[in-house]
Amino acid sequence: MLVRNLLNRQTIAISSSVFNRFLMTSSCRYASDKEFVHRDTSKNNSDVKFDFTPENYKRVEAILSMYPEGHKSAAVIPLLDLAQRQHDNWLPLSAMNKVAEVLKMARMRVYEVATFYTMFNRNPMGKYHIQVCTTTPCWLCNSDGILKAIENKLNIHVGQTTSDGLFTLSEAECLGACVNAPMLSINDDYYEDLTEQDINEILDDIKKGGKPKAGPRSKRYAAEPLNGLTSLTEPPKGPGFRLRKELQ
Repeated sequence: MLVRNLLNRQTIAISSSVFNRFLMTSSCRYASDKEFVHRDTSKNNSDVKFDFTPENYKRVEAILSMYPEGHKSAAVIPLLDLAQRQHDNWLPLSAMNKVAEVLKMARMRVYEVATFYTMFNRNPMGKYHIQVCTTTPCWLCNSDGILKAIENKLNIHVGQTTSDGLFTLSEAECLGACVNAPMLSINDDYYEDLTEQDINEILDDIKKGGKPKAGPRSKRYAAEPLNGLTSLTEPPKGPGFRLRKELQ
């Protein structure tokens, strides 16, 4: 009975913590929460021009060559990505329209892709897009502390961009590096096994024009076990170990 009461109290405490955490956040905490409807702004309307650079048109041709005739529309994701990289890390309406033109697709089909995948940004972004993973494994390893350290360091909150246009902060669902929790991505790079002190060092380095080394901030290599390249405590038994005798 005592153990059951303790477990119930622990469950209530965790549930309360999660509830309070999300109760105090905005309705657009994640990129996936952004509205799908386009709203004209001075920087994003049908009159704003976009075209691929000559260099990127060569890349467009190379991408399209990977797809058979009649299926060029399958290149919509890589072309949207190319357009986003060219246009300061976000996709204006005119860029999506250009992709539709190149692929001979209905514009609405391109809009559907751009609004479905959270990797596509449809509003102006900072030069460095910081995405902090706060899904369960990272949350259990203090992702809230990591997020707070970034907010304090940059004086912005989730969904905001610094006044110098250098950083935009987002909160992300799982980024697929759970074994290296807590972690975050900055543009194309992953920074893992983070501490709050690591945040200060990474951001200071970027502000100075440097490029912090990506990967784990701990001493381990990639996602290897903390004890080294192997976690085995004895030599492996070899093929057939624990296999039923009649199957050996």
